[in-house]
Amino acid sequence: MLQVGFIRDHKEEVISRLSKRIEDAEKIVNDILTLDISRRDTQTQLDSISSELNTISKEIGMFFKSGQSNKASVLKQKTQNLKEQKSVLTELLSYTTKKLNNLLCQTPNLPHSLVPEGNSDKDNEEVFCCGKIPDLSDNALTHWELAKKFDIIDFELGNKITGAGFPVYKGKGAKLQRALINYFLDKNTNAGYNEVQVPHLVNEASGFGTGQLPDKEGQMYYIGADNLYLIPTGEVPATNIFRDVIFRSNDLPKKITTYTPCFRREAGSYGAHVRGLNRLHQFDKVEILRVEHPSESYTALESMVSHVKEILNELKLPYRILRLCSGDLGFTSALTYDFEIFSAAQKRWLEVSSVSNFETFQSNRLKLRFKNSEGKSQLAHTLNGSALALPRVLAGILENFQTNSGVEIPKVLIPYTGFDTLN
Repeated sequence: MLQVGFIRDHKEEVISRLSKRIEDAEKIVNDILTLDISRRDTQTQLDSISSELNTISKEIGMFFKSGQSNKASVLKQKTQNLKEQKSVLTELLSYTTKKLNNLLCQTPNLPHSLVPEGNSDKDNEEVFCCGKIPDLSDNALTHWELAKKFDIIDFELGNKITGAGFPVYKGKGAKLQRALINYFLDKNTNAGYNEVQVPHLVNEASGFGTGQLPDKEGQMYYIGADNLYLIPTGEVPATNIFRDVIFRSNDLPKKITTYTPCFRREAGSYGAHVRGLNRLHQFDKVEILRVEHPSESYTALESMVSHVKEILNELKLPYRILRLCSGDLGFTSALTYDFEIFSAAQKRWLEVSSVSNFETFQSNRLKLRFKNSEGKSQLAHTLNGSALALPRVLAGILENFQTNSGVEIPKVLIPYTGFDTLN
């Protein structure tokens, strides 16, 4: 959530940056500032009335003590009028504050200067590409065909148990899933990320803290009986570890990693591009996140990008990195890099990771702060990234490493799988 003070002090900059994302940026900014002026003016009036009431209250006591009841009665009547004014102003303040907060909650983050302008994923900017795309034979199989051939993923069984988008991993498929999770976690912990296990359900405050609420409630599974949400990503519970926390400056950075299943409704998507593992309602993901001093957050972002690159290099998967344009940027993000691997049998790119800097957008919601060198509380910067999301990584391994005799397992995973070939 944007800070009103920053908007007030940097109005033209905010309008300019926000205009990359939304058409009515100027109107929204002006509405925010108008409500802010009204809120502050009302608060000033309330403070003045409260001060006057305190003064009058003391005077009434003095008049009663000195036997001047008539003067005391006059002041009591004045007190009554002031209390009525205070009640009206209190109600107005509550209404204005609520309206202001609602508008701030609906306003996306300001894009970083590096974010290219654009309306869709077609306008994303490729900044890096690595790896050789395998030249598969004409009879190469897609990952869902390979999954059926080797009986390692059963989509129909998942459909019977739950519904479409909830696959059952079997035998070597289940073991390969576990191998990827353990490999990702080991890579992350070796890079200095502290592993945590977090709940897979979150409350409303947690969803608000990371920006899923109120923007994405339609994408999450909701448990009405307990007012809880199934997590769409490990980012939500893991980042909320730091909600309402004030760090010392030398406590930063904080680096954590977590493995969680993720649950997303993903409503309204059908067709070949979402077949098999391409888009699921439940999937596994290993997450990395950081809490950083504002001066260090973009250095940290580059470090996270390099870390994900190292993982994909070790897996020997061809991949590219995209800098997301303003029209494809997530609601909470200031700058995001997407990683996509090439699916050789499908002949298309598949997203496997997003690495983002949210600057103070999440921390303002979370009230996540640190004491700066002057001893004053200051909002920290939060960052997160997938390292990695499993389904499409698995799809890429199955398709890109298929041979006439089976599917070769990337060498880096063999110590985790205990086998070198799927057949």
